[in-house]
Amino acid sequence: MPDTTTAVRLRGDGVTLAADRWDPVDPPRKGIALLLHGGGQTRHSWQHTGRRLADHGWTAITIDARGHGESDWADDGDYSISAHARDLAAVVAGLDSRPVLVGASLGGMTSLIAQGTDPTLARALVLVDITPRAEPEGLEKISSFMHDGLAGFDSLEDAAAAVSAYNPHRRRPPRPDGLRKNLRLRDGRWYWHWDPRVLTDRANGPENAGVREEQARDAARSITVPTLLIRGAQSDVVSAEGARDLLELIPAARQIDVSGAGHMVSGDDNDVLSEGLIEFLDDV
Repeated sequence: MPDTTTAVRLRGDGVTLAADRWDPVDPPRKGIALLLHGGGQTRHSWQHTGRRLADHGWTAITIDARGHGESDWADDGDYSISAHARDLAAVVAGLDSRPVLVGASLGGMTSLIAQGTDPTLARALVLVDITPRAEPEGLEKISSFMHDGLAGFDSLEDAAAAVSAYNPHRRRPPRPDGLRKNLRLRDGRWYWHWDPRVLTDRANGPENAGVREEQARDAARSITVPTLLIRGAQSDVVSAEGARDLLELIPAARQIDVSGAGHMVSGDDNDVLSEGLIEFLDDV
């Protein structure tokens, strides 16, 4: 089934967010799925999944978070999870129907907090390799990767090598040219296209890890919509114990593991992720 793709701008909480909208050509439309990327990524990490969802009758909207990609940077430097959740609530308020929220890492935590704050926000929730109980070593690895990238890269090949070193489990190495959408060339060097203040927001610091976890646990206890956890079987962020903890907090939630995938499930094995996601959406 063919699809149509449109670049759109969405209203967040005091910022404008860039997005791509994938619409199925043949009616009826099954619903809307909002796809939210991880920290340091952009909406383009969901491109394949957006197309697959449109092929199966869903309108998929892939969104650049504030401070990422083509979205506005926050004037006040607020990149807390609460700010992202307010953006998501504002986006949903502008839709014509309740969506399904599909979030990876940062996008998943944003979805969890937003849905916990307003249990009527979405009709279903999909968390991609993120739970309230996240492994500190995995989170530190993400932070180190983002900090190391602040100095930029001499070439796209160097950036691709850094991604491969961070994520050695990835079955298909990133294509250097495919990273152009995530990088910008300045003064002869390539820089990731996100606001460096994302890393200096005190709300995201390690000293507030316990506060963030308790906030996430409180939100999880409030979830009443169908929920799916998609976990990378080799993830260093979500352990088997962390997954079990989420299922205890949301007893009706389901879980699927993607073998051979690490934390970046959407890049590691997008086909398996898309198939599991579509099966869940068609079921619920």
